[in-house]
Amino acid sequence: MERLKSAVPAELRRAVGEGTAADLPTTTSRLLVFFDSLPLFHQVMRELIDPELALCRKDKGRAVELKGKGNVCFSRREFGEALGFYSQALRHVPINSDGMDVNLVSAIYANRASTMHKLGLFKESLRDCDRAIAVSSNYSKAWYRKGMVKASLKNYSSAIHDLEIALSTEMTSLGKSNIEQELKLVLQKQENVNEVGTSDCDSKDADVPLAEQPQKVIIDSISTPNKGKGMASTDDIPPASLIHVEDPLAAIIMKSSCETHCHFCFNEAPADVVFCPSCTVPIYCSKRCQEQAVGDISCNQDTYLEYDDHATSLAKLSITSSCKSPSSKLFAEHRHECGGAHWAAVLPADIVLAGRIMARDREKKMLYGKSVAISGPNLDLVHHYDHHSPDNKLESQIYAIVLLLCLQNHYRSDLSWTEDSLSQLVLLIFQIKVNSIAIVRMKSMDGGPELTVNKGVSAAEGANMCSVEQVRVAQAIYVSGSLFNHSCQPNVHAYFLSRTLVIRSTEFIKSGSPVELSYGPQAGEMHLPDRQKSLQENYYFSCQCSSCSELNLSDLVMNSFCCPQSNCLGAISESTYYRSKENCVHVSLGGSYVWKLSLPDVSKVGKDMETVARSLLGNSGASLNIDFGCCMNCRSHIDVSSAAVTSHREASKINRLKEITLLDKTLILEALQSLKQLKKLRHPYSKALAQAEDTIAEVFVKVGDQEQAQKHCEASIQILEKLYHPKHIAIAHELIKLVSILLSLGDGASAAATFARAEAIFSLYYGSHMENILAYLGTLKRAVRCESITGAC
Repeated sequence: MERLKSAVPAELRRAVGEGTAADLPTTTSRLLVFFDSLPLFHQVMRELIDPELALCRKDKGRAVELKGKGNVCFSRREFGEALGFYSQALRHVPINSDGMDVNLVSAIYANRASTMHKLGLFKESLRDCDRAIAVSSNYSKAWYRKGMVKASLKNYSSAIHDLEIALSTEMTSLGKSNIEQELKLVLQKQENVNEVGTSDCDSKDADVPLAEQPQKVIIDSISTPNKGKGMASTDDIPPASLIHVEDPLAAIIMKSSCETHCHFCFNEAPADVVFCPSCTVPIYCSKRCQEQAVGDISCNQDTYLEYDDHATSLAKLSITSSCKSPSSKLFAEHRHECGGAHWAAVLPADIVLAGRIMARDREKKMLYGKSVAISGPNLDLVHHYDHHSPDNKLESQIYAIVLLLCLQNHYRSDLSWTEDSLSQLVLLIFQIKVNSIAIVRMKSMDGGPELTVNKGVSAAEGANMCSVEQVRVAQAIYVSGSLFNHSCQPNVHAYFLSRTLVIRSTEFIKSGSPVELSYGPQAGEMHLPDRQKSLQENYYFSCQCSSCSELNLSDLVMNSFCCPQSNCLGAISESTYYRSKENCVHVSLGGSYVWKLSLPDVSKVGKDMETVARSLLGNSGASLNIDFGCCMNCRSHIDVSSAAVTSHREASKINRLKEITLLDKTLILEALQSLKQLKKLRHPYSKALAQAEDTIAEVFVKVGDQEQAQKHCEASIQILEKLYHPKHIAIAHELIKLVSILLSLGDGASAAATFARAEAIFSLYYGSHMENILAYLGTLKRAVRCESITGAC
């Protein structure tokens, strides 16, 4: 891309950068003419679409080589390494029926099954046995391995059946002798041990069900002067109501998750990962996901959002449960990317996503007998093209040209395009930039390597603090979901079941009120200037939600310093605030940009922040004093610059403990001293103080001092409850950390009470899907129940 951008003449570059959306037909046409005469451009296109240069081709020789390396590792009992080599062999081996080496493919599946059996991955091993048998039904080794895995699962009747088939298909006398010996052992075990049944190995292929039916909720599409299009409820919506369910128009895996998550459902990939039959790029968690991405699978019953796919606008949304026609086919989103070229693996994810939307639109038009010229769907979504930087405009126009030619190369004579095709494709790319939604997964971060602790600090074996991290794994376009506006204090929560978007209310929503979710930054999590910067950079708008139009108390204290007077709760802010004559506050967002805020009603801020509010704002807010470096309550002064430097230094000393694996008393005592200094500098409700308390809690967990861990974890939670609110999902995640500490202390009663608090919050945000999203909760819940009943389980 950089080579092509640098080749564009200055005059053409300026025309593209200064142009508006209305100028796109002219600038894209000029760019196309220029590139058509540029040898470098044709070289780049050849590298992207020439099958002879493709890096994603299947390669039998490479597969044999990788299988051999796996065999060497297996013989050395290096089963983890062997598993990796066998999986890579399956990635490269041709699997299409035309050029498939049946013996090679079935052998690799069987070898990987043997490796997973050694690693205790029984269900995964069974699935690979079945895959080997599907390729070669008389393959004795696969039947033998399947029988041995079932014997490990104590499913002896089924194991005997599989071993008998292995015996009947085995051709060598030595092989028959080995199978007979194992069969005798299994028969003996069957007589002496109660048998345990096992389900078929294809459970991985099942979809996550939508266990509850959404209540009938009608949501109006509205338009406001400040936010444009948005959503509002026509009826009162109770908390925890499931109000929106939608499958994506198109979705794409993030580059960072390409090797760790399924490219269709975006769940974490299992050990027995499945590959595309025609190329080496995508991985899938099951045969079902592979078929849905590549083709040849029908839709099953599903819960989805019913909307007019041909409409240019959506007046009303209605959540319904319905059944798609069994004859209807899902759009095979990877098929057009899998033609012997590797452009889809090289181009950025949002560009490939645009290609999927264009290909889907083309196939839909063919289904209805319409023209197959590339024109793009009318998504009726904002693009903010005119607000983007000149560099973004140039880059996106180049990518549009490249993508159009890649699609044309795949469809060849079946695809035509008009002068407007490029313009529409450029706008589609910007619609994706502005409206795509990140699909996230909750990753459990508990556990880790055992730490060595010196100088008398004893380590607790297996001690850990259960915590989770939100990971972006994919991005998608949800046509209706994109119409929900952002709020830094949202009243709904979005999450994902597989690739399906689910939106649930988190508080009572009065009829006629806007229904708004968070695009990322929230009040309490991020300071006002940082929230505005993030939203402007990523979504090209300035937020005017209630938290950004009214002075939010969490914004005043989260980055503030404390008053030097010990008996004063006043805050000294790092930000520059100005009072105006109309009793409003103006805050500097950097440079010359100033944001206007109205003053809040102290009586409505809630009990948690009322004391601080009255210290800062008095009873009406009229007494707010916000001179830089001065306490907003008593006017005491500090050197903010010096305090900021000291605060950063002490926080860094605490944070470095996260990376240290060899902890001793000296390091811990230094961290506690730094925490003491932070408490002298930072406001009691500052985010920096909450983060420091949390880090030190983790340190004490690692060294086995659970009582100190509990103390600091609770201190962190108390601060966060002030910045957010007690029922915010961030508090629930922190409570789960505390539960794991209380369990380590053997305090079953406190663990049960704390878990109940967290579970109530999670239920508000996830409903019956709670344990689908947070898989670790089931295990933790059983541990809590066991500890509270027995006291030692």
